[in-house]
Amino acid sequence: MLKRTEDSLAQISFSRPHNGSLLITIAGEWRLGHEIPSVDEIRKEVGTGLQVKQVSFDAQELKGWDTGLLTFLINVIDFCSGRNIAVDKAGLPQGVQRLLVLASTVPERKDTKLAAVRVPFLDRVGNLAVAFWRGNLEMLEFMGEVLAASARMLAGKARFRLADLFIIMQECGVQALPIVSLISILVGLILAFIGAIQLKIFGAQIYVASLVGIGMVRALAAVMTGIIMAGRTGASFAAQLGTMQVNEEIDALKTFGISPVEFLVLPRILSLFVMMPLLTLYADLMGILGGMLIGVSMLNLNFMEYYNKTREAVSLNDLWVGIFSAGVFGILVALAACLRGIRCGRTASSVGEATTSAVVSAIVSIIVAMAIITVLCHILKI
Repeated sequence: MLKRTEDSLAQISFSRPHNGSLLITIAGEWRLGHEIPSVDEIRKEVGTGLQVKQVSFDAQELKGWDTGLLTFLINVIDFCSGRNIAVDKAGLPQGVQRLLVLASTVPERKDTKLAAVRVPFLDRVGNLAVAFWRGNLEMLEFMGEVLAASARMLAGKARFRLADLFIIMQECGVQALPIVSLISILVGLILAFIGAIQLKIFGAQIYVASLVGIGMVRALAAVMTGIIMAGRTGASFAAQLGTMQVNEEIDALKTFGISPVEFLVLPRILSLFVMMPLLTLYADLMGILGGMLIGVSMLNLNFMEYYNKTREAVSLNDLWVGIFSAGVFGILVALAACLRGIRCGRTASSVGEATTSAVVSAIVSIIVAMAIITVLCHILKI
């Protein structure tokens, strides 16, 4: 370990070449971590009674420096400015002079706090209305692009890779089976348990099979599967496309003359449109099995009794309504996710906002679509 000598210590000394002038001689190593003189020594020297009008420096004996010297000099300059004392930096090294100029180029403003601006109520309403209108225009534009891409696909002219389609179908189909199984069984259990509490009062426990069968096949399986896919696959689609937007990959596709809607959006819409009805059929089975567990274990129903009652209650119309609803939900989830992803901004926070917006939009769309389908089925007596 090297031992520091007295000559390497940071030192200052004072001299007065003529009246009204103070010369500060800087010597030694001026580095952070070393003991550096304080500005208080200069305050004492200036306050000795002799009026000082100018401060100059002599750095010929300076052996090394870093920001420790700059900090000391800035404090000296601030002190002299408060006393109306001129500072001559000519005796300092050129590097020190340039850094001092940079440090003093943009002085700190004392009124940097921004005043709080209160936006009038009508302005806020107007901004929301404009944003809503622009959002609707973007949605209609995107829907038009999707319809045009679908027409080109039917004509055999769409440009996307079948390998991508099969990979996406696997991601949103087979890989979603575990979570769909768990949720569907639990929904069937809950529905059967709630129905059993009421039906047991009247001795009509056998109708739990009808309640679970019709409820799962006609509506609940499709709705729950759609919500699961909105949170799982829809968020994934939005995040993927949003990240591609941030990385300018979508711009690269446009540069090569490839439509992003055909290459990226169309395979995702097709995948969810095909896989959602299949997942719904699987969810129907899992939900009925969940209800059967309650019926057999709590209501002392026979397995064949439960099966026969379910077969009597559930019709093909109920099955087709559920499958049709699942296909509609798949398209809505894919459209919401791809729209938010492909219209994403260029920042990381925009990707998070797009993902959140995609999930919320998809779930709201599913609930609204389910309400419309239910009303139409009632009108058509299906």
